[in-house]
Amino acid sequence: MRGQAGQRSVIFRIFRAIMLVILIAVLAFALFIGYLTVTEYYPKAGTRETLTINSDNDSTLPSSGPIRVLSWNIGYGALGDNADFFMDGGKGVNTASKDRVKENMSSILDTVSREDPDIIFLQEADVNSMRSHHVNEVQMFTEKFPDMEPFFAYNFKVPFVPFPFPPIGTVNSGIAILSSWHQTEAVREALPCPFSWPIRVANLKRCLLITRIPAEDGKELVLVNLHLEAYDSGEGKVAQTKQLKELLESEAQKGNYVIAGGDFNQVFSSVDISKYPAQEGKWQAGEIDVNEFSNDLQFLMDSSTPTCRSLDQPLEGADKETFQYYVIDGFIVSSNLEVKRFETLDEGFVSTDHNPVILEVERVA
Repeated sequence: MRGQAGQRSVIFRIFRAIMLVILIAVLAFALFIGYLTVTEYYPKAGTRETLTINSDNDSTLPSSGPIRVLSWNIGYGALGDNADFFMDGGKGVNTASKDRVKENMSSILDTVSREDPDIIFLQEADVNSMRSHHVNEVQMFTEKFPDMEPFFAYNFKVPFVPFPFPPIGTVNSGIAILSSWHQTEAVREALPCPFSWPIRVANLKRCLLITRIPAEDGKELVLVNLHLEAYDSGEGKVAQTKQLKELLESEAQKGNYVIAGGDFNQVFSSVDISKYPAQEGKWQAGEIDVNEFSNDLQFLMDSSTPTCRSLDQPLEGADKETFQYYVIDGFIVSSNLEVKRFETLDEGFVSTDHNPVILEVERVA
């Protein structure tokens, strides 16, 4: 009897220890979620934050001549051709070493320098993130292009993203505009977030980065950099596109020159993407119906070259002919701008999972 009692006592102590460990783990997780909730970076949709101008650039927009804009999702320097990513059906989380991040960024900077744009739009630019080994990629651009005036807006700012395993960790990332001409105003405009608590606390908070450059005719050149929703069920893209539409149409109706560009995570309905058929089980882009917009706007995507590739597997060593590609990067410009050149530059997805798109326009007299 005493032996059985002792055995029951040992089992009870083991059970109690296990329950205590579980309780501590649950409490620790609850405290962690509480911490993320309290520290959550979450400007409400439509909130406008004026960004500080810290530049001595006093260069003005010429009265005529071309305006060249390059837009590129640089994949936080860590989504080169060696990478796959768990959110797109791959396995990768930490997708690049620090040396590979620096190598990717060096190649990206060289490509941008070669194209010599007047204005640069960047998406997925990290400033202090574990996933990119804390390389300040915006600073790398400002050092490479010291005569360009930079603005940066966060769209992903989380002390620690706890999933998957190994976890993503600290993320400080966003979108940026660099301009050869002085921008008299820069604003971060918050977009709707489709995710609810607690998933929301460790997720992106998308935004528009809007800057203004005065023109001699009294109008403004309005620049809008964007990176719209990717992983929602559709309602986020719709709400964000609606807010973008209202902004662009309002500025175009004022007679301003408008250039909006970036990663839409959607294809324009006017674009033929038959070269890139949807493959079962792969992430697929949404669609923006251009007919729902006013005639004051022009929609530009170049389907002759894909702007993005799937991250369900590395591109390096894969069959490139059967790979899943997308056309989701481009521009929307006002009709008082004449498009002289627009194309996707084929950089082979070596340094990032997107190709850059370049636009050259002139103001209509």
